[in-house]
Amino acid sequence: MLALGQDEIAKYPFLADAGQYLKDKGFSLEQFGTDPDLKQLIDKAYDRILVAADGKIYNSDLDGEHVSKEAALPREVFSFLLAIVLLKLSGMHTLIKRFALAEARRAEKYLEKDLANISDETKKELAIRIIGDLFSVQVEKLNDYFVISVSDYLKHSINFHEREWKLINRHVENGQVFLSPHETVRLIRKELGTYINSKIINAKTPTMIPGFEDSVNKLVLLSKKFTTYTVTTGEYPPCIKHAIDILEKGENLPHSGRFMLAAFLLSKGQTVQQIAPLFKNAPDYNERVTLYQLNHLAGTSGSGTQYSCPSCEKLKTQSLCFAIPECDNIINPLQFGRKKK
Repeated sequence: MLALGQDEIAKYPFLADAGQYLKDKGFSLEQFGTDPDLKQLIDKAYDRILVAADGKIYNSDLDGEHVSKEAALPREVFSFLLAIVLLKLSGMHTLIKRFALAEARRAEKYLEKDLANISDETKKELAIRIIGDLFSVQVEKLNDYFVISVSDYLKHSINFHEREWKLINRHVENGQVFLSPHETVRLIRKELGTYINSKIINAKTPTMIPGFEDSVNKLVLLSKKFTTYTVTTGEYPPCIKHAIDILEKGENLPHSGRFMLAAFLLSKGQTVQQIAPLFKNAPDYNERVTLYQLNHLAGTSGSGTQYSCPSCEKLKTQSLCFAIPECDNIINPLQFGRKKK
């Protein structure tokens, strides 16, 4: 595995051996629960989870202009490791998924910055090695771009439905796809989130530690905010059922899938208030953003235009169509279940 310095461990704490790191620093979990100075780090870990639960990226101390790196680096790693302990003690899988996604987005920011670093080749090489070691994507630097093989690109871009990610719209030479630093790390965001999520899930769950109880209880209460909103899908077409299933599992539904689902339900006469709870279990759920987008689709945000559900043909191009015989050659999901005259 990669040999990481203190700076890299703080930026990518999921790559470190948590137990070994604590031992190397001379601390036990029990100390964090009893020592008044160390106990502040439990609060910091809780806040880190809270930020993730709100669909935001944790604002690292590393980004502060007047912060001593010598003091900030250990705190960054400790807050991540303690956050995992709190999540494991709470057993709240919805919060784990949201935390993993937020940490993936945070790591993505640092990976992009390191790839684009023109003054430190070591940071650039490390970022390339992290991507290669974790996701078996061989990245090479070529002039102002990064290139990966077409096969790797197709494997990792399969979940992107935006036009710019289609291979036909990419710069390709000699079997290599040219990417910017941002595009390179964006390509592996889902895998990065999955990797961090698996690290948390596979971590051992300790017995309750004195001093951790209050934060754990608060997380259990917090998780109720994201209780799955179950919808009866008996009369819905398979594309809509699939989208709802994805959300109920707490998995990430692409923007095109969310647009389809919201537009379909709005066309069926459901209100924004009825639809909004469906998205609560999405890993990147943000109430304010969700309501804004739903009101925009419904035409109640000032535009006056209500968006219609995409056609079946459009959904096929976005890999959102799961046609079954009952679809009977309909051209729009809204026609599903209507008997032909």
